[in-house]
Amino acid sequence: MRMMTFAKRCAKEILRDPVNLGFGLGFPLVLLLLLTTMQKNIPVHLFEIDTLAPGITVFGLSFMTLFSATLIAKDRESALLQRLYTTPLTGLNFVLGYMLPLLPIAIGQTVICYLFAIPLGLTVSENIVYAIIGIIPMAIFNIALGLLCGSVFGVKQVGGICGALLTNLSAWLSGVWFDLELVGGAFEKIANALPFMHAAELEKALFSGSFELAAPHILPVLLYGVLVTVIAVFCFLRQMKKQ
Repeated sequence: MRMMTFAKRCAKEILRDPVNLGFGLGFPLVLLLLLTTMQKNIPVHLFEIDTLAPGITVFGLSFMTLFSATLIAKDRESALLQRLYTTPLTGLNFVLGYMLPLLPIAIGQTVICYLFAIPLGLTVSENIVYAIIGIIPMAIFNIALGLLCGSVFGVKQVGGICGALLTNLSAWLSGVWFDLELVGGAFEKIANALPFMHAAELEKALFSGSFELAAPHILPVLLYGVLVTVIAVFCFLRQMKKQ
């Protein structure tokens, strides 16, 4: 109950900033509409709606990293956390309290992207449900990555690292905008070693109903989600003890 009370407080704090929330939810839709329009004039297989929409849902999760990092960084700088440390809340209560409100927002963003893509020509099938479920591990990874950054950096640093750097890295390394094989070399190897490309390919495979193609990409995303969550918890508990 203590954790749920803290989670409700975090949810209210997120909703108090409707501008950033609306931008995070709306920007992927703008990209979806823009690239779909481009595809009609200059046909590119990568920008076909059935291929583009699953990739955009993965890219949109990068804003969850910014939300979670900004939330915890603000709490640290306002000394709110120092006061809360005197309460019976445990480290796990804090971490789950930050993560739980963001997970429904991440899933909601994915649902909105698919619903928005239907009038643009997206094929409607039960595979959309599989794709929405399959994006949960990547959502956890992005939220945990934000908690990690928020536990280490300040608000201004978080805005640059999570708002600019990580958002662009997610776009480049996921293979949403261009075929990674065309670049090749070290860039492709780095993309294969990180979860962004695997998450995008997982979404595309699940949406197409090909569980065989999805299978090789599930493990990397799960491992990164667990690893980053553990590191985020460790960093949060470390700064908690320091304060």
